[in-house]
Amino acid sequence: MTVLLVILGIVVLVGLWAAGVYNRLVGLRNNREQAFANIDVQLKQRYDLVPQLVATVKGYATHEKELLEKVTMARSAAMGATTINDKIEAENQLSSALAGLKVSVEAYPELKANQNFLQLQSELSDIENKIAAVRRFFNSATKEFNTAVQSFPANILAGMFGFHKEPMFEIPREERASVEKAPEIQF
Repeated sequence: MTVLLVILGIVVLVGLWAAGVYNRLVGLRNNREQAFANIDVQLKQRYDLVPQLVATVKGYATHEKELLEKVTMARSAAMGATTINDKIEAENQLSSALAGLKVSVEAYPELKANQNFLQLQSELSDIENKIAAVRRFFNSATKEFNTAVQSFPANILAGMFGFHKEPMFEIPREERASVEKAPEIQF
């Protein structure tokens, strides 16, 4: 009788532990998804601003048609992405296209002095800073989730219930070289 109670106690403790681990993994996954929802809010503002920026630049930089089309296509792809991983990839492409647009604008001093353009550029800069902040929060939530999924003994239950390591929101490999390069300062 005592052996049966000990075995029953062990089974109950293991069941409680498993439920606790499962609930923690669900909570961490939900935190990650909520963190990405915060990114989505900022991205929506960016999507709304990009057409205005493109329209303003079009008036000055008519021969930059290919670059403007690239920005527009990247925006459309980002808006159409459905999964978190697809959105991360599409957002990296949009960020790259916007960076190309910023470089192209340097060739148009009259555009850089246009009040509407300056306001749009300021708003875009503000949104980019907010996106960077929510990306950091997302990556923090992703790191916490990944640590829980990969830590022993929780990794056993994680595998059984379909939890797996999730990607961070990182700079694409193509852009990493330019980001790691020291900025060139000209006087």
